Amino acid sequence: MAVKYWDEKIETMELAEMKKLQSERLVKQVKHVWDNVPYYRKKMEEKGVTPDDIKGIEDLHKLPFLSKADLRDSYPYGLLAEPLKNCVRIQSTSGTTGKRVVSFYTQNDVDLWEECVARAITAAGGTDEDVCQVAYGYGLFTGGAGLHGGSHKVGCLTLPMSSGNTERQIQFMMDLGSTILCCTPSYAAYIGETLHEMGYTPDDIKLKAGIFGAEPWTEEMRQQIEKSLGIKAYDIYGLTETSGPGVAFECEEQHGMHINEDHFIAEIIDPDTGEVLPEGSKGELVFTSITKEAFPLLRYRTRDICVLTRGKCSCGRTLVKMTKPMGRSDDMLIIKGVNVFPSQIETVLIKDFKATPNYQIIVDRIGTTDTFEIKVELSDDMFSDTIKDVVTLEKKLGADIQQILGIKAKITLVEPKSIPRSEGKAVRVIDKRKLV
Repeated sequence: MAVKYWDEKIETMELAEMKKLQSERLVKQVKHVWDNVPYYRKKMEEKGVTPDDIKGIEDLHKLPFLSKADLRDSYPYGLLAEPLKNCVRIQSTSGTTGKRVVSFYTQNDVDLWEECVARAITAAGGTDEDVCQVAYGYGLFTGGAGLHGGSHKVGCLTLPMSSGNTERQIQFMMDLGSTILCCTPSYAAYIGETLHEMGYTPDDIKLKAGIFGAEPWTEEMRQQIEKSLGIKAYDIYGLTETSGPGVAFECEEQHGMHINEDHFIAEIIDPDTGEVLPEGSKGELVFTSITKEAFPLLRYRTRDICVLTRGKCSCGRTLVKMTKPMGRSDDMLIIKGVNVFPSQIETVLIKDFKATPNYQIIVDRIGTTDTFEIKVELSDDMFSDTIKDVVTLEKKLGADIQQILGIKAKITLVEPKSIPRSEGKAVRVIDKRKLV
């Protein structure tokens, strides 16, 4: 398949030219924020920085960080950089403790967001001849709106299904010949599972690609989804605070996501010190929006842990790549003093144990001692009524988990279909501890 670009000039731009473009846009954006966002101007003043100190991207490190706490403290209008009459839409986080994060968009913001998503759909092989089934949630959540707009931009026939009613999803998929599926990876896995339960195989549908994001997923889960739906599965990254899905996207190489650098400057920092780390280092991802008008966040700490690289990509794109997030600096589980990322557990379950991607991590505290349980749903062919077989499997999995994590977990194997399915983001972690 010949490589296709939505915007070849930008997607294959030489690094020096891209840095020049970023610098021009950064200088303009800092002035825009200084003039229109008193909250951030105060943070700059506290750090002793003015727009005159920012000559280009080499000065980015001088600016103060923004965090989700800042967004909550300034809720709802404290970070708005345009008059409300210039704003045409809001989107919001799908649900957090405390105040929700609300992001504002001018029409130009919406247009640029859809351009970014169009690049992702094109990189996944999408054209105006495709039928794009959007099974992300609609409403305040950015998933449905982002992929819907990007699909329209490309010219696909767009099915705005939203999530839920999985059998109907499959019926429409078959009747209308959907070729691209957009949803969370956990819901894609559920669709694949339901497809087979209904007596169908990938040969009965026309899907060729899937664009999945909004939650962490492993390479092992990707392989399972690709097999169950007969597709190539692409990752997409974004967050409400910066726009939504489309900040970064996978190409046919499926080895890291290209960041749309003409709109977002990415940095990796030490999550403890805030020090900017050199390329190739593992750390916390920070984004600066350099084209967003209504809600332009400078040096926003995503809390996602990843690595940025600029190695040559076989697709020809020169945009910097980010790895899949390897966890988060703020929701990493600390159990008995050990750092635990759910992705580590999923890798053992799917790759080494050949289990289903349906599991739950349950953490509690009895007195002063943490308890750590992993409930794992067996696949139909693994399920056995023989207690001895189940105990043997539990011991083996427990040993594998302990070897990877350095901590012992109680393993509970449960019957097929006994863990609740999700049509949105899967609930993988239940932390019952009162840690504050």
